[in-house]
Amino acid sequence: MSNSRRSFLSTAFAAGAAATAAGQSQSRDAQQGWTPPPPDAVKGQTAAAALQVPTMKFFGVAIGRVVLGTNPFYGFSHYNNNYSVMMQDYYTPDKVCDVMHQANRFGINAFNYVHLSRAPQDLARFQAEGGKMHLINQCIGDAETVYKAVKPFAMYKQGEEVDKAFKNGEMDDIKDWCKTARDLGVIVGVGTHKPEVISYVEDQGWDVDFYAGCVYNRTRTGDEIKHVLNGQIPEMPGEIYLRSDPPKMYKVMRQTKKPCFAFKILAAGRLSEREMDQAYQTAFESIKPSDGVFVGIFPRVRDEIRENVERAHRVLARS
Repeated sequence: MSNSRRSFLSTAFAAGAAATAAGQSQSRDAQQGWTPPPPDAVKGQTAAAALQVPTMKFFGVAIGRVVLGTNPFYGFSHYNNNYSVMMQDYYTPDKVCDVMHQANRFGINAFNYVHLSRAPQDLARFQAEGGKMHLINQCIGDAETVYKAVKPFAMYKQGEEVDKAFKNGEMDDIKDWCKTARDLGVIVGVGTHKPEVISYVEDQGWDVDFYAGCVYNRTRTGDEIKHVLNGQIPEMPGEIYLRSDPPKMYKVMRQTKKPCFAFKILAAGRLSEREMDQAYQTAFESIKPSDGVFVGIFPRVRDEIRENVERAHRVLARS
């Protein structure tokens, strides 16, 4: 075979292989529901979107019933280590502020802030750029330190700390934290992953204003995990998402007259598109009109802010 013919065939083969690979890639993208990247970055304040998140009254203030979550901003995926690293790489200070501004455009005006890592600097920059959020702080540690730093509108003791105290019989420490927060003049809440914690606080008549509840019980003990999984312990026992969990949390949220915020309603990214639609419907049909949801955003591929606001609209327009 001549060199020229060999060269021609090699070139033709390479072109054909590339075309086939591209076709296969497009086919896989279509099957996996790929969508174009989210809109261009928003720098500072900009015009409001036509679509606005439905609102609720939270102690005299109108806030969106979809509250911006914080976990993805700092790499807390609650999925696996690789996904957490992807979030950390994606969420530069520029991107955190951009997503917060995007959220503002759609009427999301409350933020489930956590006082960790560079979060104070990101918040200060967002505010300096004209962004506005009512801070509902999930407080880890001392209430007074966080309050002095960012003056949140509301604050609650973080769920994992509460659940640990509940397991160890140390709920008096959580009650004391709530008293300290009350003395600061802030709206006070309790977070948890366990429906029985909300029932306990209600039965004890604590002086608290609201609750934040994970709809999946991520803080089961080893014995509790074995009980629900027929003696088995999974590789990631802290990330168990059982379909039987959400109804239990929603039930106690309906039973209390106090406002509640449900979180991880999308099972930390484990749901399909159709399942996410159903999760929103289940959440808003199960909680009170005075309740909302915390939702983390990771718009690396999809315009998740718009999608979440659209889901809330579709459900609440029917109610």
